[in-house]
Amino acid sequence: MASPQSGFAIVTPASRGIGFAFARYLLQHTDLPIIATARRDSDSLRHRLLGGMENSAAEERLSVFDVDVTEESTVRSLADNIKQMHPQAPLRLALTVPGILHVEKSPSQIDAHAALESLKVNTIGPMLLMKHLTPFLPTRSSPLFDPCDGEVRLPQHAIYAMMAARVGSVSDNRMGGWYSYRASKAAVFQLAKTLDLYLEGKCADRAISLAMHPGTVKTDFTKSYQDGREMLSAEESAERLLGVLGSLGLEGRGRCWDWKGCEVRP
Repeated sequence: MASPQSGFAIVTPASRGIGFAFARYLLQHTDLPIIATARRDSDSLRHRLLGGMENSAAEERLSVFDVDVTEESTVRSLADNIKQMHPQAPLRLALTVPGILHVEKSPSQIDAHAALESLKVNTIGPMLLMKHLTPFLPTRSSPLFDPCDGEVRLPQHAIYAMMAARVGSVSDNRMGGWYSYRASKAAVFQLAKTLDLYLEGKCADRAISLAMHPGTVKTDFTKSYQDGREMLSAEESAERLLGVLGSLGLEGRGRCWDWKGCEVRP
């Protein structure tokens, strides 16, 4: 069980892509207890995350649960499990990364069902996770976390990170298209800022919220538009983003940061 001075981390979902890379990297390069989620078949995810790790400690540190971010009952069940597992240790690092993409190149291609699915997964899903996970963050009276100066450096405050995307930036929109995805990810910029204002009042300097842009990552999610642009592996993006999160101070709160450590303006 995690001590109050070390806390625990959660990656949701972690079944593939950058979520999987985040969870596996944290297992390999930190001593934190890790909670990972999959929409289905959590036993299979556990097996894949531990693949090739000859380390019984990693097995003990990893907990995996079935969670569908569009179904609040499963998110609530996750929170109930966390209460039992970590009754004292607070949440140190939350990486909430749900995402789905329906490509519309013109308004005529907008489909109401697909657009609603984008909003449910990319926007409402993070809101439900926020609702049920933020109570585990440290409060303003909590002790600072122990410094984490290993291969993954973590600050002494908690980080609640949401996956945005550069295409969700209104100021950076120069090409148009992707109507539902842009709209759903633009909302994440607002969610990160709004949550951070709440945390600033409740947690002071003990917890911050921010958004992340992972770059264009080579996954099933992006295979339909890998058209010569700069691509990262999921592992590269996860490692770079964790490095950025570890280097940000309190001044990084409420903003969106890319894998290079540059701010993405709303």
